[in-house]
Amino acid sequence: MTYTLPELTFDYSALEPNISARIMELHHSKHHAAYVAGANAALEAMAQARETNNFANLPKLEKDLAFNLGGHVNHSIFWKNLSPESSMPEGDLQAAIAEYFGSFDAFQAHFTAAAMTIQGSGWAYLAWDVIGNRMIIGQLYDQQGNLAMGTMPLLMLDMWEHAFYLDYVNVKADYVKAFWNIVNWPDVAARFASVKVNSRSLLLG
Repeated sequence: MTYTLPELTFDYSALEPNISARIMELHHSKHHAAYVAGANAALEAMAQARETNNFANLPKLEKDLAFNLGGHVNHSIFWKNLSPESSMPEGDLQAAIAEYFGSFDAFQAHFTAAAMTIQGSGWAYLAWDVIGNRMIIGQLYDQQGNLAMGTMPLLMLDMWEHAFYLDYVNVKADYVKAFWNIVNWPDVAARFASVKVNSRSLLLG
């Protein structure tokens, strides 16, 4: 198995009342686990294609891998982005948010709008743009679409219905509002510190 389901650093009930234990259990043990299995299955099928020199299904397998690996990566970051104890961004992260978005309130409004206006299923994200050397906010369609190469994710919010429907039904605004109560800003800050130092040299040499 190339990919494995990561353990959470908190109990399924730890994020209540913002996200229920039932959603966390289903989301992690069923949905995320399915993406892990799907990514591994796609890699296994590609290995078989190489052994038999039969690449007729390669376009489908590439799409399967992109979708399922996207789901695995997105969720692995998302779990780390969450915490039962949340405060506010500090230090370099706080300064960067002010620099690139004007203020935390402006950043929060932009990120919330990105989450609320996704067409269909997808994610809202804050990322570091290696080429532009700046933070950007964007929308990720499904698990893998509309994300430019060279962007390094810092903060992700799952806007698929399985992430909130049992708690919030179709009132997505309440789910997004609750998200701000459980953001793990130290994790976001650690990701920011790492990618700002290392990512440009890794991408551009």
